[in-house]
Amino acid sequence: MTNIEQLYNEWKSLQPLKDEDLLRLNRKFMLEFNYNSNHLEGNTLTYGQTEILLLFGKVVDAANMKDLEDMKASNVGLNMMKEEALSEYPLTETFVRQLHKTILREDYTVYRQLPGGQQTSYVVHAGVYKTRPNSVITRTGERFEYASPEETPSLMTDLIQWYKEEEAKGELTLAELCALFHYRYIRIHPFEDGNGRIARLLVNFILARHDYPMIVVKSADKENYLNALGTCDSFVGTAPSAGAHAEIGQIRPFVEYIEKCIERALITCIKAAKGESIEEDDDFIKEARIAQRMKKQEDAEAASAKHKCAEEVWNVLEYVFLPLSEEFCKAVDGLNSVFRFSYIEKSNRLSKTADAKGGLHVNEVLRNYNDSQLNDYIDNAQSMWFTCKMMSPQEPRRPDFSLEKAFYVRFFDDHYFVDGILNKNFPYGKYPSEAEKQQIVLQFKKDILEEITNKM
Repeated sequence: MTNIEQLYNEWKSLQPLKDEDLLRLNRKFMLEFNYNSNHLEGNTLTYGQTEILLLFGKVVDAANMKDLEDMKASNVGLNMMKEEALSEYPLTETFVRQLHKTILREDYTVYRQLPGGQQTSYVVHAGVYKTRPNSVITRTGERFEYASPEETPSLMTDLIQWYKEEEAKGELTLAELCALFHYRYIRIHPFEDGNGRIARLLVNFILARHDYPMIVVKSADKENYLNALGTCDSFVGTAPSAGAHAEIGQIRPFVEYIEKCIERALITCIKAAKGESIEEDDDFIKEARIAQRMKKQEDAEAASAKHKCAEEVWNVLEYVFLPLSEEFCKAVDGLNSVFRFSYIEKSNRLSKTADAKGGLHVNEVLRNYNDSQLNDYIDNAQSMWFTCKMMSPQEPRRPDFSLEKAFYVRFFDDHYFVDGILNKNFPYGKYPSEAEKQQIVLQFKKDILEEITNKM
């Protein structure tokens, strides 16, 4: 039995983990992966900035806007990859391109100065295979070519098909499968940018699909990572087609590197499962610096804090309440198409009190509409309510019942409160993320469906 197998068996024997241990393990991996994978590609955010951005949605210290957006997109891509890995769907080129589009977000233009001083530019396409040749200059000053744009589609088709077949055969160890997939993918280099990030995401796709903990390639270990790949190149040869069809015996240095990463990940997981610390030597210093930055940020925010006013109520109505209400209505309509209720009532109301009694019905943003009653409610709003009531399906064989569901936003002097799964205060000027809104909608659907099921 290999060391990896022994560690894996120990890891499995300790499951299920306590909620708090699972939370700190998932948090550590999320931060470590996003920070290191992007840092390897030149992202300038510090670990502390990454943590504050991804955990709290805040920006501290001076930061490049592209680096901030890249880091947020990276985390979306990571979640997208994990969800796909846990599904029953096979790996496809379509998913790989979708993943690439997610982390790059949009097309952008790169400007370069040629050795002779001339300016040139090209467009990097998100989610599209490369349209121009790409290469890298080695440490010896030689140009190392990847697959041509013309070769790339067929080579990617071959790669995905090979992976499916090799996984089904089960002749390679998991580390070998991950390493060989990563190596072949990198030698194709199918996109104009983002290839390293996609390669590391797909390695973790394979690991997660086999119920193994995911790995992090440390930016501090970049030299060893690249040396392992470069050593394999000397065995495989420089021809792109040779790299895209490399054999396992040619890439042993990289297999060994991936094995060490898997072992490190398993050891961390085992420590977490045992309730032991999973902090690394410099984590304490990182946390101290983060705490210091957060305090400065909070002090700055307190100094410029916004207070309740008509404009802020309008903003919450437009950016938070009505979009959520629209999704709630879609959910109710979807349920009605299945169960065919005899009566449905849905309403959005502005209230001058903390409850939903009375109030003013509102279904759209009318900021510039000269309606004295509407403006009065906006000026004096204490809460916003979405309520729905459903009664007895039309089918006679279904039992009679009544179901009511509500969602609300409460206004206070220096913040507003969002009901639902969040149960969270927000300062004026800050709004729930798209992920948080999705959480609220999903919980709303789940609650109603469970209640219907229980009553029927």
